[in-house]
Amino acid sequence: MSNTTLVKRRFASKTAAVALAMAIGAALCLASSPATTRAQEHKAMSTEQTLSAKQQAIAPIAAFTAVGNMPKLHTALNKGLDAGLTISDAKEILVQLYAYTGFPRSLNALGELMKVVQERQQRGIHDAPGRDPGPIPSGEELLAVGTANQTKLSGAPVKGPLFDFAPAIDQYLKTHLFGDIFARDNLDWQIRELATVGALAAMPDVESQLQSHIRISMNVGLSAAQLRQLAQGLAQHGEADAAARTQAALDKQLAEGAKR
Repeated sequence: MSNTTLVKRRFASKTAAVALAMAIGAALCLASSPATTRAQEHKAMSTEQTLSAKQQAIAPIAAFTAVGNMPKLHTALNKGLDAGLTISDAKEILVQLYAYTGFPRSLNALGELMKVVQERQQRGIHDAPGRDPGPIPSGEELLAVGTANQTKLSGAPVKGPLFDFAPAIDQYLKTHLFGDIFARDNLDWQIRELATVGALAAMPDVESQLQSHIRISMNVGLSAAQLRQLAQGLAQHGEADAAARTQAALDKQLAEGAKR
């Protein structure tokens, strides 16, 4: 046998071995890839559909503000700051809630936050101050911004006989709630909706408004799983009625969505 023939045979043997190894490797990858991918997707989905500790702290704060339970609010505010809410975050949540719970509840809650911050400072805890909102428009521009925000949040322009009957409330909703408040950029809309749902759930006889804000919550990217978690959190904080109202509103929203 010539040296050339021997080299050719050795080269062919090595090539076949490499090809076999590559085929085995590809087969192993194909066998394990779907399971690995599914596990990664499940992990990502679980993370996306779970409220963070900071988000979980918001609804109880809002609920105890709405019902005026200062001892429980005191505890909830401490938990919220421990979970990563800045002082500005907490203030903004309580300021926004005046639109849903009234000035007295909001003012009392802000007073309680002052106490909590002072007590924490005395214990050597210095919470992050957070940031103030940027400038917002005024006049006709504010009305345009508020109208656009309301439409985006609701998923369609908001109109109806109630607003024809009382146009002033339509103006206030557009310019003040969805303009002055929702245009403030120091809280994102998900946080604002978590607070709104928590407050409305704690109050009886506002199921229509709660239903609307469950829909809006989903419009801004909160999932059904996250809203169920919100309800469970309210129940764990002793707000069983609020939890039941939230779950009922969510069930109704999901049922209506399935019909479309």
